[in-house]
Amino acid sequence: MEELNHGYPNSSRVTEFILLGFPGSPDFQLFMFILFLIIYILAILGNLSTILLVIKHRHLHTPMYIFLCNLSFLEIWFTTASIPKILAIFLGRSRSISFSGCILQLYFTFSFGCTEQFLIAVMAYDRYLAICYPLHYSTIMNTTLSCKLALGCWLGSFLIIGIPTYLVTTLSFCGPNVIDNFYCNLDSWIQLSCTDTRFIELTFFFMAIIVVIGSCMMTLLSYTYIISTILRIPSTKGRQKAFSTCSSHLAVVIIWYGSTMFLFVKPSKETTLEKTKVVSIFNIILVPLLNPFIYTLRNREVRDILRNVFPT
Repeated sequence: MEELNHGYPNSSRVTEFILLGFPGSPDFQLFMFILFLIIYILAILGNLSTILLVIKHRHLHTPMYIFLCNLSFLEIWFTTASIPKILAIFLGRSRSISFSGCILQLYFTFSFGCTEQFLIAVMAYDRYLAICYPLHYSTIMNTTLSCKLALGCWLGSFLIIGIPTYLVTTLSFCGPNVIDNFYCNLDSWIQLSCTDTRFIELTFFFMAIIVVIGSCMMTLLSYTYIISTILRIPSTKGRQKAFSTCSSHLAVVIIWYGSTMFLFVKPSKETTLEKTKVVSIFNIILVPLLNPFIYTLRNREVRDILRNVFPT
């Protein structure tokens, strides 16, 4: 990198990047294309169904379902930010992506991921109020406040991610342009740049602490109080009823943070790039697929609606 930097000071010669994706035979690539396409369609349909379900039934117009509706809307765009390009790579149509296209993919992927972090934390706070302060819940967490919190998650995320994205646009790329991944991420930009990236790395590190660790701590603190409150309920039936109101969200929390922590807090330098790719795929496409099914299968109100729609 030092030689490249000396050879082309203050210049940006790379106009496009090549995404390697996953290696494999043409048959394997075709199999992966079909698999990813099916999962992508199911994820879109599942989350879209959740949104339509909440909009159609008035008794679901509550803070919890407003947050769920926002989460489903987010998942649709989170997968769409990268999956179409991944499908094109599997088909062998085009592995190249323009400089501006890579920047936009980086910005939207990270912005949607950041929004999901905030939404999950806010939903944990909502469950905390519902279980720990049931008598005051409706006055504290009303529709207006829930809409403001959801809007704050969206605006805050897109503004925060704008900072490292802008810093990336100031980098120079005058050498290799091959990204050993299936989408544009910050690590790839840093590795390929022939200019000093220490300031960007430091900025991203502090922002990751604020977003990931901050939202994780809020979620963990909320569930600490939730579990403590549930354990103090004298009757078994009461404990089960209280736990059922947050079990679906807790399942989403475990899945999301399990994969996110692997990506941002890697256990060692020996962690292979292939493992990182697999976990990234899990985060980008499988989590959006699982979320609507988790909320559908573990939520009594949604199950009752589905029984009326599809009577057995």
